[in-house]
Amino acid sequence: MSTTHLPAADPARTARLREALLAAAFTADGLLDLLGAPAYAALARSETVPALRATRGDGPLETLVRLFLLQRPVAHGSAAAALPVEDCLADGWLVRDGELVRATVDVRPYGGPEGQDWWIVSDLGCAVGGAGGIAGGTGGPAGVDRSELVLGVGGASTTLAGLTVRTPVASALDLGTGSGIQALHAAQHATRVTATDLNPRALRIARLTLALSGAPEADLRQGSLFEPVADRTFDLIVSNPPFVISPGARLTYRDGGMGGDDLCRTLVRQSADRLNDGGYCQLLANWQHVEGEDWRERLASWVPRGCDAWIVQREVQDVAQYAELWLRDAGDHRASPEEYAARYDAWLDEFEARKTKGIGFGWITLRKTGAERPSVVAEEWPHPVEQPLGDHVRAHFERQDFLRAHDDAALLAARFRLADEVVQEQVGLPGAEDPEHVVLRQNRGMRRATKVDTVGAGFAGVCDGTLEAGRILDAIAQLVGEDPVLLRDRTPDSIRLLVEQGFLTPVTG
Repeated sequence: MSTTHLPAADPARTARLREALLAAAFTADGLLDLLGAPAYAALARSETVPALRATRGDGPLETLVRLFLLQRPVAHGSAAAALPVEDCLADGWLVRDGELVRATVDVRPYGGPEGQDWWIVSDLGCAVGGAGGIAGGTGGPAGVDRSELVLGVGGASTTLAGLTVRTPVASALDLGTGSGIQALHAAQHATRVTATDLNPRALRIARLTLALSGAPEADLRQGSLFEPVADRTFDLIVSNPPFVISPGARLTYRDGGMGGDDLCRTLVRQSADRLNDGGYCQLLANWQHVEGEDWRERLASWVPRGCDAWIVQREVQDVAQYAELWLRDAGDHRASPEEYAARYDAWLDEFEARKTKGIGFGWITLRKTGAERPSVVAEEWPHPVEQPLGDHVRAHFERQDFLRAHDDAALLAARFRLADEVVQEQVGLPGAEDPEHVVLRQNRGMRRATKVDTVGAGFAGVCDGTLEAGRILDAIAQLVGEDPVLLRDRTPDSIRLLVEQGFLTPVTG
């Protein structure tokens, strides 16, 4: 496989390059200030004209935007005013083009979660939303097999980064690292980071991303799935794998080379053996909706023994929509009508053979607990959520631990606190004396809403962490004239649901 057209990562020269990028304000905030919100948003949609109009000046920042984001050659003198140009030429970040210089890779500013200034390296034309569009288009450096191209940061990358539990850990694995964005995040809270990829070009680019962003070096290993780390276990595994369900393995960055959704299933099933106790595995995935099968039951069967799981389906596409999406990604819509139709047919043949009626998109989180009664939650949630969700993911599994350890009697002896920014809505006909039902709604995290009766609403409203649940129910029973024993008997299931969905948080200590 080719690793041509990639810079070297000499530490001293890379540090000088980073200092030059900072000095020119070639950062996420600097770009927004220079381009303005409309041009900045247009660039994310692969539309470059507004950014070109905003970078007609000769300042260092304009030069860097044209060079690395718009991938236009610039005058040697202009580059020298913005960069240690001879270092960049020596290491291969730039190449000469007559009196001009041009970039060999896309370098894209990226803001870290605590305001860090980072840069994500990818192949030319392959930064998602960049000048050349997605990798399946006409972009990409000459002489590089399109199947080996390495994409930059897209919506999937940022979704996974926001989902990941960020507690400090000793070891983290970024499986299928690509441009290295997940490894870069992990380096902020993991003592040791290992990054793997089947594509050696991706490992080279991930090394550049880490070095240019000033992160510690990672242990980079080539190979498929867990093969490169068969002798290791980790506290955290993250993966944005090649999850596309396709009739072949044309493009390494998206096609896993296994039939159907077998790659994601294999990754999930094998993860338990590579996790330390209490460790998390978090990945994005696509899965088949198979005729005659419930997708929730199908995915629950993937979960390895001794692991809790939270599976969230964010979107479902029918097979035609799905095929068209990835045919465009590969640039097949630019082929002859006959060739396009043949490839479209191949996708539909594959789905028909596997009795696939739709494709689900979403995320899967596993936690290795060793529990005899694992919690496996599979749900559909297409509604907006509040990123980052990592803390909410961690809290979900902590609540599962609590519920597993508390029978009804222990539950009524526990104390709870209403989660932050939960509001109550009463639904009913105008002028009615009593509402038809009451809705509790979260304004944080998953932003759930759930129906409760008047007892449930009253109970939740009183939960401030000071009184045991049973004492609150006794007081409500007295107010509404109910038998407190009967109320205690019928309420624990409702409390469990409010805890599981994050409306109520157990108070310990």
